[in-house]
Amino acid sequence: MRVVCPGDPRGQAVYILDKITASIAALGGSLDDVVRTRIYLANADDWEAVGRAHGRHFAQARPANTLLEVSRLVGDYLVEIDAEAELARD
Repeated sequence: MRVVCPGDPRGQAVYILDKITASIAALGGSLDDVVRTRIYLANADDWEAVGRAHGRHFAQARPANTLLEVSRLVGDYLVEIDAEAELARD
């Protein structure tokens, strides 16, 4: 398992949010379709750096958000983010 941006919670958040953006776009949606995100941090002190990255990605639409500190993430990850989106069906 290769950790992207080791030791850099903001860098990890940007990488994850870029992946979320690409995944939703592949389904024909955008971040405007995201209704909820959950951010898991290994260290709650990283909330500001990760929150800024989240805010830049969701500059237009502000989904409901939950931020949690967890005792341990898999490997050397500092951040994990999940997103729920509602996409229009044709």
